[in-house]
Amino acid sequence: MNKRDIALKEFERLLEIMDRLRKECPWDREQSYESLRKLTIEETYELTEAIFSGNEEGIKDELGDLMLHIVFYAKIGAERGTFDIADVLNHINRKLIYRHPHVFGEIEVRNSDDVKKNWEKLKMDEKPEYKPVLSGVPSSLPAVTKAVRIQEKVRGAGFDWEVPGQIWDKVLEEINELKAEVEEGDKENIESEIGDIFFSLINACRLYGIDPEAALEKTNRKFINRFNYLERKTLAAGRSLNDMSLDEMNAIWEEAKKED
Repeated sequence: MNKRDIALKEFERLLEIMDRLRKECPWDREQSYESLRKLTIEETYELTEAIFSGNEEGIKDELGDLMLHIVFYAKIGAERGTFDIADVLNHINRKLIYRHPHVFGEIEVRNSDDVKKNWEKLKMDEKPEYKPVLSGVPSSLPAVTKAVRIQEKVRGAGFDWEVPGQIWDKVLEEINELKAEVEEGDKENIESEIGDIFFSLINACRLYGIDPEAALEKTNRKFINRFNYLERKTLAAGRSLNDMSLDEMNAIWEEAKKED
């Protein structure tokens, strides 16, 4: 039996397990779209953690958990008579073929950027009635992810910088506007300008092919490692961080940077 046959057999087995769980397990019988939603979000974050950690065994486990959730939602849909797992798979298969005419059709593309632009155009063409370009951005997305999706969407509509380097003038402009608002002391305006800086920096990440969430998470982890080093060194010397001066802590912090 080849790998594809094994995968299909295991997927069928998962469907059979889900059928039985919905009949025989009190907890599984009680679940709904709403009760699963927050659990799905948690599982997605656990997958993200495994990816950031480079833990491939963890990635495998978390993908299994997410696969379970997909099958679970589809089972509930089947019970409600609205859709089943076959409908889910058929829908995504048709969508992928339609949105990849450079693979399944005659369209030619030069690079991945052309693929993204064509993808957004095809999405808009799928529905005959007019819908605003940004209507497809879920309102519940985390702010960083939402900013990225907004910027990708408007790029697909042709609204973007001509060259990536142009973004830095915008970043500096927003920083200067923030400085002016800080001098004025209006907290609401300060918040607004900080938001503009974040949005511009996220735009810069997109233009240079950087995932802003991943970049920030790497900095978070770097800071944690350095602060843990600072704390260990301080405790090993029989002292408390609260009793140290900032200069003393900065000296150990520089040691931590070298350790990195």
